[in-house]
Amino acid sequence: MAQIQFPALVPSGRSFSPGSYPERVFESQNGSKSFIRYGNKPVNASLSLSFSNISDDDANSILTAYYDSESVGENYIKFKSEVNGGITDPPMLDYSESLTHRIGQFSSGLRWRFSGPPEYSSVFPGVANVSCSFVACLDGD
Repeated sequence: MAQIQFPALVPSGRSFSPGSYPERVFESQNGSKSFIRYGNKPVNASLSLSFSNISDDDANSILTAYYDSESVGENYIKFKSEVNGGITDPPMLDYSESLTHRIGQFSSGLRWRFSGPPEYSSVFPGVANVSCSFVACLDGD
């Protein structure tokens, strides 16, 4: 499986949604409901990263990761943190230890891919803002 290395940049902002468990609701005529859960892991987790006032070279590295991920069959992203030297999926560079642990529980077994192209805006020559969105897929291996 192909994994594209995302540039080791520190995001200036991020948002994370843990997704939800796949389930089906059955409602009877008297209004009672039964729920059937399909699996033990949440799906459709999402992650948004924004990078403010980065160099055009760093912005280009993000765009390159996107185009590289679109050119291979399985386009999963691997995040590496320069701050702690380790692999973090998703990047949780300055969250508290308890929040990092909780997000790690939700994202365990997930693979991240771009949910759309990065958005690039030029601040002035040589400096840019870039935002990217990712969606998580269950690990099928």
